[in-house]
Amino acid sequence: MFTLTRLLGAATAAYSGTIIAAPKVLAKPCGLTTPTGDVSRPVRTLIGAIGARDAAIGTAMVFAPPGPALRTAVAARVASDTADALVFGLTLSDPVARRKVVAFALFWAGLCAVSLRWK
Repeated sequence: MFTLTRLLGAATAAYSGTIIAAPKVLAKPCGLTTPTGDVSRPVRTLIGAIGARDAAIGTAMVFAPPGPALRTAVAARVASDTADALVFGLTLSDPVARRKVVAFALFWAGLCAVSLRWK
């Protein structure tokens, strides 16, 4: 049975693949594009690293067996999203982008944490 936890893992892995292939998908809402709308090489590199991390965690959420392994995968997702909220919240220069990115990261962290109730 595909539970909410597994569905969130699949969504995380899919989104992660998307930002690896098209970094602008994450860079634009964060206000990290150039004035011409491009993504600089350093930003592209960091987004690729975030995408790889999240793809691994999302995949683990899909395939980990129930029990400690699945709880650990979800804990990694929650910790990563919380850390993203903290880092982006402290460093993004655009206050509107900062609020949106922090809110989304914390929402996703909370949703993943709560999903363990229905694993």
